[in-house]
Amino acid sequence: MRRLVAAGVKVVIADLDADKGKAFEEALGADKVRFVQTDVTDEDSVLAAVDAAAGLGRCARRWSCTAGLAAGRRIVNRKGEPYPLETFRRTVDIFLSGTFNVMSKAAAAMTRNDPLDSGQRGVVITTASIAGFEGQVGQTDYSAAKGGVIGLTLTAARDLAPAGVRIMCIAPGTFFTPAYGMSEEEAQAKWGPAVPNPKRMGHADEYARLAMQIIDNDYLNGEVIRIDGALRFNI
Repeated sequence: MRRLVAAGVKVVIADLDADKGKAFEEALGADKVRFVQTDVTDEDSVLAAVDAAAGLGRCARRWSCTAGLAAGRRIVNRKGEPYPLETFRRTVDIFLSGTFNVMSKAAAAMTRNDPLDSGQRGVVITTASIAGFEGQVGQTDYSAAKGGVIGLTLTAARDLAPAGVRIMCIAPGTFFTPAYGMSEEEAQAKWGPAVPNPKRMGHADEYARLAMQIIDNDYLNGEVIRIDGALRFNI
């Protein structure tokens, strides 16, 4: 987001957390960033965010889809109790159905853009996870949802090719975010050593730089790019 703003692009933050969204809007400038409280599982809510982006013009050419947290439980716990189906459904609804919801609504708006000289009308960048390839214990819902995002990528790119809309997916490894609920120093000490090279967790700006490269390169389409320091999750 910061890199897009620095590049002169107006940005809509579509997020459920109003406090953090408004804080970003104020920090980066309301003339450059607009926050729209958004529930990715609700069609009307996503449409309102897309309409806000379309009203800003060029920013409607770029959308990045991420999501929230997963529950993290085994299919059957130590008491012999099965994982609640409703919890599984909720995770898939947020991470997979929510991603599709944003992708489809954003792509529909992009089809109304005038094509660039390259014939392109926009790009949607989704976020999967390396857990979509090799999920760990307790990640069945998250792994299934992110695997769905990975599987969606090529098919969606083919669907939207006639409209000049590209679909790309980034699959991060362990990146430090506030979701860890601890300081970066603590998180790095706990998870950083498992990464082969460089031996640390990823930084948000490294994801952002990759997203900017995807935006700039029209020949990147229908592909999932891992960004994980060669990390492969073990059991």
